Amino acid sequence: MKILMLLLSINVFSFNPMDLNNTKDVFETGNGDLSITFIGHGTLMFEYNDMVIHIDPTMREADYAQLPDADMILITHHHGDHLDPTAIKHIIKKDCPIVMTQSCLDQLEDFQGTVVMENGEKKTVKGIPIEAIPAYNIEHKRSNGQPFHPKGIGNAYVVSIGDLKVLIGGDTENVPEIKALKDIDIAFLPMNLPYTMTPEMVADAARAMQPKILYPYHYGKTDPAELVNLLKDEKNIEVRIRDLQ
Repeated sequence: MKILMLLLSINVFSFNPMDLNNTKDVFETGNGDLSITFIGHGTLMFEYNDMVIHIDPTMREADYAQLPDADMILITHHHGDHLDPTAIKHIIKKDCPIVMTQSCLDQLEDFQGTVVMENGEKKTVKGIPIEAIPAYNIEHKRSNGQPFHPKGIGNAYVVSIGDLKVLIGGDTENVPEIKALKDIDIAFLPMNLPYTMTPEMVADAARAMQPKILYPYHYGKTDPAELVNLLKDEKNIEVRIRDLQ
């Protein structure tokens, strides 16, 4: 895999929707470049050839009235920091599928082109192979004993773009289905408490998966330098820090 290393491995950016070129990493895929824009928290934008893929778009992270229209939208689950109908209304256009979980359907039932994916399903959407991976908590729970993210409610997604496999973790812990993934080129794994993973959990998942590039995201007040330190001896994993609090 050839990687255009436009940015240093450890760096921090602030998001300005009018200056997207300053917030991108670009990768060669074997079939055109993949540009990844780090909008904030769990919100990303992929550009591949003539396609724009928005991931968990929310108005709290950007003014979506200023961002490019979507050719596809991926939603990991129904929580407000991942699913925002107002943001979707700004970017959706004709023939734009919204790939989502069943838990999102009630909030998006008025939209056309919804594509519901259950845990474990594989579909090809607009020529892009997508696999829905279970994303859930085992350890971290609410005061009533229920997991913050019960199994079966949320998805992580493995998206195949050209010859690259990109994992979008959504909200999950280092559950067996995540750790079992292989041949991941780029992984986005969440790292904030109490809702997702500790740095130790992210490091555990990364050691199991061995992604070539790891982006901790959705990390809130967690210090990403802790993850860098935990993985400093993993020579095959490049940890990249971006402004994804």
